[in-house]
Amino acid sequence: MDHNEFFREATLGICGNLEIEESLLILIRLLKKVMPVTDVFLQTFDSDFTAIRSIAHATLDECRKMDLLSPIAKNSGSVAGSDLPEEDATLVTNPAEFPVTRDIGKLYGHHATSVIIMFLRSSSEFLGFFVLISEDQNAFTEDQLEWVTMLKEPLVIAMSNALQHRQVMKLNDLLTDDNRFLRGELRRIFGDEIIGANFGLRDVMFKVRQVAALDSPVLLLGETGVGKDVIANTIHYSSSRSKGPFISVNCGAIPDNLIDSELFGHEKGAFTGALAQKRGRFERANKGTIFLDEIGELPLPAQVRLLRVLQNREIERVGGVDTIPLDIRIIAATNRNLEEMIERGEFREDLWFRLNVFPILIPSLRDRESDIPALIQHFIDQKSRELKLPSIPKLRGDTMDVLMDYHWPGNVRELQNIIERALILNPTGPIEPDNLGINRKEQVLQPGEKEGNSYDLDEMTARHIRKVLSITGGKINGKDGAAALLGINPNTLRNRMIKLGIDYGKPKFSVSNTEDKIQS
Repeated sequence: MDHNEFFREATLGICGNLEIEESLLILIRLLKKVMPVTDVFLQTFDSDFTAIRSIAHATLDECRKMDLLSPIAKNSGSVAGSDLPEEDATLVTNPAEFPVTRDIGKLYGHHATSVIIMFLRSSSEFLGFFVLISEDQNAFTEDQLEWVTMLKEPLVIAMSNALQHRQVMKLNDLLTDDNRFLRGELRRIFGDEIIGANFGLRDVMFKVRQVAALDSPVLLLGETGVGKDVIANTIHYSSSRSKGPFISVNCGAIPDNLIDSELFGHEKGAFTGALAQKRGRFERANKGTIFLDEIGELPLPAQVRLLRVLQNREIERVGGVDTIPLDIRIIAATNRNLEEMIERGEFREDLWFRLNVFPILIPSLRDRESDIPALIQHFIDQKSRELKLPSIPKLRGDTMDVLMDYHWPGNVRELQNIIERALILNPTGPIEPDNLGINRKEQVLQPGEKEGNSYDLDEMTARHIRKVLSITGGKINGKDGAAALLGINPNTLRNRMIKLGIDYGKPKFSVSNTEDKIQS
């Protein structure tokens, strides 16, 4: 095939489809005739998030549309920034040592022997990258680089059209946003996508897919704020029960004297104030799923009655004599160590055996750093709509570095709150580090530093609560109180402080004496 024939067929393939991923599939099959290419990507550089955004990918067998952010190393050099090389394309013969290709290779699982990167520019505007990867032993050559350089103009046209087409589709989606938002509120999750499903939460989502189709109990484990409620919601809506109810119960937020009535319901006249019959949460979840959050906070008497529900799938209302059969699935969640609670006599071992059929550990945000840029973008878009901002603010260049370096003791919930606070403080943007309210000196762990000398979950929880109390001066209630910062109910916080031996009602808390008090 000569150059003219190659250029003609490539131009027809690139510009002959509105969907850019289909064009890439035609193109890679044509390129395979002249070079050992195995994958091609179309990407943009997102300066707001200091990340590479992949919008399309093709192999010889398939193609797919994408919208994935890939964080890049801070030392990635000019290829990832605005100071791009003057040439149209560059050949990378050591992709395992080149920062950008090394990072992207790790994220996508490629073992590239050679990479060609074409820089797509329209006049003075930079549009993105066309990336060719070879996993064959025969690496790309300078001659093959010339074949790729011939495709610059049709690829620029296709890239420009693809970006404009996606913008039109995005504006079209905004027309129906109110309906989608209402549906998301009813399902207690915004949209159907799990941010990080292909990266930091990949193992979690694999387990979710395994168990969703079954009715087995699921126990979700992880720190406060990692998104256990979102995973529970996903399990329900991925199951055959998706058309049934999804009932969420925060076991730590219900007073002990009301737990039976809330969970199992009551008959009229069962106790003072029971003026009418009431269905409990379990009964309302019939034909669907009940999510028992903070299961470790459930009192022992209520644990006994929960065990009966798990064993027999039936309940009795408070003050009633009729047995009510149930067809429900139970998902429980906790941030506590239930096995240690069993040793202390605070949690029933037989109940733990029933709940621990299929445990799923959800990693903390600091353990899935690659998801942070995508989560930030998601929360900026979501909160901008909720706050009715005229436009979506952008991040100042160094703000992403601050967010990526932060330790995130409050996990995804803390990130969401920080983004919302920053948008309130600076609704027009750009969002700056000062808008985040992060005290980096006190809260960011240095490399190699451990958070205390113990990995006991209760001790770590106590240590974190004391740190938050030191920030609020011992205040628990209110928008600037410890409960609001921790994202939990004030009564739940007080109960947890009592169990952990933390005094409250005293205004003097300081970071300096936090470690000394941990053994109190």
